[in-house]
Amino acid sequence: MTEHDFYSALAYSWFGLSSVVFISLQFLSAPYGRHNRNGWGPSIPNRLAWFIMELPAVCTIAACYILPSAKHSALNLFFLGVWELHYIHRTFVYPFRTKTTGKSMPLLIALLAATTNVGIGYLIGRGLTLFSISDLAWNSPNVIIGGGLFVVGFYINLTSDQILFNLRTPGETGYKIPFGGFFRFISSPNYFGEILEWAGFAIMTLSLGAWVFFAWTLSNLVPRAMQNHRWYQEKFDNYPKERKVIFPFLF
Repeated sequence: MTEHDFYSALAYSWFGLSSVVFISLQFLSAPYGRHNRNGWGPSIPNRLAWFIMELPAVCTIAACYILPSAKHSALNLFFLGVWELHYIHRTFVYPFRTKTTGKSMPLLIALLAATTNVGIGYLIGRGLTLFSISDLAWNSPNVIIGGGLFVVGFYINLTSDQILFNLRTPGETGYKIPFGGFFRFISSPNYFGEILEWAGFAIMTLSLGAWVFFAWTLSNLVPRAMQNHRWYQEKFDNYPKERKVIFPFLF
């Protein structure tokens, strides 16, 4: 089996696996954050878990770009920069801004997410530098549209996270109803922002690996948003009834 055969098999199998994950998460919530619970083995501090989870996404794609067989252009280096913009923030900034002192996450969840990010990083990194190279230019419509969508999603993700950070004063650990920004419309605008980001990235790059990641993003974040929405409704009697789950005005 050549590496190209392996790449294609991995990509299409992960497309199929994303639907399995989506169905599974209708019945099982990942045990972290507000859904954390016992029974998943040893736990580690929340911030360390996030760092372990996200670091492979930073490193794996970068490693693919320095392989001897990698092909480069200014545009695919720009794609790398866009990817790293999100994941350097998620690895080195986001975990240390969360007010989660004393909270933990199962080590198993962190390791599973890290393994997933290795696979996704490989699919996107090798795709952009070897297997899914497209004849694109800076003024290609998909680059402009996809890039704009990524910027909008990144902004929504950052501002939604900031609203959540501001809910807690130092030392607080409880949950409150968030207001403002896209929380006016949906319960999980931080997830909505990520979905827009990776939809934009897939449109921008036309990479098979990026489309796999977009499917994976939907399969994980939509069920999680559904669980969060139900949690808010059950915990708070005054939770805004007009809010949708994750897509403004739709669902």
